[in-house]
Amino acid sequence: MDLQKYAEELGKKAKKSQTLLRKLTTEVKNKTLLRTAELILERKDELIEENKKDLEFAAKKGYSQALLDRLALNEKRINGMVQVLRDVASLPDPVGQIISMWTRPNGLRVGRMRVPLGTILIIYEARPNVTIEAASLCMKSSNAVILKGGSETINSNRILVDILKQACRETGFPEDAIQFVNTTEREVVNYLLELDKYIDVVIPRGGESLIRAVAEKAKMPVIKHYKGVCNLYVDNEADFEKALNIAYNAKVERPSVCNAIENLIVHKDIAEKFLPEIAYYYGKANVEMRCDEISYNILKDHPLAQNTEIVKATEQDFYEEFLDLIIAVKVVNSLDEAIDFIHKYGSSHSESIVTENYTKGMRFINEVDSSSVYINASTRFTDGNEFGLGAEMGISTDKIHARGPMGLEELTIPKFIIFGDGQIRNGVGIPKEDEEIKIDKEKCDL
Repeated sequence: MDLQKYAEELGKKAKKSQTLLRKLTTEVKNKTLLRTAELILERKDELIEENKKDLEFAAKKGYSQALLDRLALNEKRINGMVQVLRDVASLPDPVGQIISMWTRPNGLRVGRMRVPLGTILIIYEARPNVTIEAASLCMKSSNAVILKGGSETINSNRILVDILKQACRETGFPEDAIQFVNTTEREVVNYLLELDKYIDVVIPRGGESLIRAVAEKAKMPVIKHYKGVCNLYVDNEADFEKALNIAYNAKVERPSVCNAIENLIVHKDIAEKFLPEIAYYYGKANVEMRCDEISYNILKDHPLAQNTEIVKATEQDFYEEFLDLIIAVKVVNSLDEAIDFIHKYGSSHSESIVTENYTKGMRFINEVDSSSVYINASTRFTDGNEFGLGAEMGISTDKIHARGPMGLEELTIPKFIIFGDGQIRNGVGIPKEDEEIKIDKEKCDL
């Protein structure tokens, strides 16, 4: 296969479909999404069989348990994909939405209207449900999409794209608006990243090395999320029951995802009481605690931590996205020190404070420079669906038009629209002659 030619064909088809996408009604878009949901349920057994092939391949390759978890499609996750499609269909269509409008002294009415980004290339690893999330959001926001999943999920993605295209054919949605990179050859990505005349934006979802490689090679804008080093700070004025539940949930509920916490920061005034309690519960869940000097000395011989793996942390541990049942622990002297720690070691993804002090909570909200900042809640909620966005294309940690979970609105951009009634600037129009210009109507092709 000529991969360069193949990549260009994908880009051309996606670009060409934009003309048809601009004409689509919300009714057609919603009908296609709902039909896709029906087809997933109708072809569920087929989908599970194809997913098993991917799981067997990944297991033979020796992939980690965390990656196998992200790859698996079970009944719950299939139903989750169906719900995503229904949720996105129920959301307001952002395309054509007038964001603002004002009138200038000269009578011009100036406004901003939401329009699609164009063609979006999404490069992702492991999770096949991303295929449905990405496609559904692009379809509803009238964007063309090129889907490049990982080799470890090629079979699952093939059938999902086949389902999407079947729904398109049945409902009148332009089928070419959904392009799928149907090869496991990695070199095709390099060719896609050169197609800035066809592709408007690329969104990589995966490990830090993938995202950095894409950012270095892409000729089009890249919306990045390097990694999810999320932090939880337990203040000395925290409610202990809240703190224990949040610290447990944010690490244990699903450690292999980017919104799970990697660092637990505890105020020194409560460290001797709080740390042994959370260590007890972490031990039950097989969480390894990598501790700074103070927390290590508190926990190493404590009876509540006797069944918990307690080790000394290295400096690198606080920068690490473990994506596993491992957490780094730091004891601090103040809120200021906690915020400084987050800014040094975090990745601007999601941070949370547990405190009953309103002033401290608001300081945390205002001063922590991350895409999602919480008071008294688990960072596991950083998710497009949980935020009421229907789904997400990814979680941007960039400082651009999209930051945090990227839903429908983040897949559109504003363009200026101007309504006039013959206004000209500075009064400079057609020159006024002494005599009226005569037009020979008989010689004009009217």
